[in-house]
Amino acid sequence: MTTQPLFNADAYAQTADAQLVAATEEGALILAESLFYPTGGGQPGDRGHVVLNGATVEIETTVKGEGGAILLLPRAGQERPKPGARGTQHLDWPHRYRVMRMHTALHLLSVVLPFPVSGGAIGAEKSRLDFNMPDAPEDKAALQDALNALIAADHPVTETWISDIELAANPGLVKTMAVKPPTGMGRVRLVRIGVGDPPVDLQPCGGTHVRRTGEIGPIALGKIEKKGRQNRRVSITFAS
Repeated sequence: MTTQPLFNADAYAQTADAQLVAATEEGALILAESLFYPTGGGQPGDRGHVVLNGATVEIETTVKGEGGAILLLPRAGQERPKPGARGTQHLDWPHRYRVMRMHTALHLLSVVLPFPVSGGAIGAEKSRLDFNMPDAPEDKAALQDALNALIAADHPVTETWISDIELAANPGLVKTMAVKPPTGMGRVRLVRIGVGDPPVDLQPCGGTHVRRTGEIGPIALGKIEKKGRQNRRVSITFAS
């Protein structure tokens, strides 16, 4: 059962109609179309609530199911609506928007630190990337300044699509070592930052991002930790 991912068409949509088409034995809800992004690629699943046949169901998080289904996981102890129920779905927009800002900031972090990415995690308050980088940057302040300069330049963030075959022919587009691009559907979404040739950044990504880098706001670099012989973990938070 496939769920239509509305967040791919418009990451800024906060509400939409809801039709409950199924529920799992564990109580997860499957809508025909979903604003809720499921956990994946280092990005956490969305939370919020749905109103179905007049009853409100609080959603704690969202995950991927089988066959392209998106599973909304309700908070425990709530009455479960039955398949066929209709209503509206509502994102926890402040949380999603902070995640979008963070996610886009991590793309820019991979620009100022041009090393292979071995891992990462996106949060609403703090995020990180792990780099295959033997030595820590000598000037952390200069690195932070470079990151914030890219953000302040207010570059547009757009998307384009290429085929799986085109991606295989251009392996340099993939920066992540551990997380593979979402292939298998015949085409892959590329997230582009900037309008030049080459752009500021161009890489496969299935997550949600802001429309312009200026929306991110100032970023502060946290600790740069050694996590192995050649692995460095770089954390970021919002500066204000």
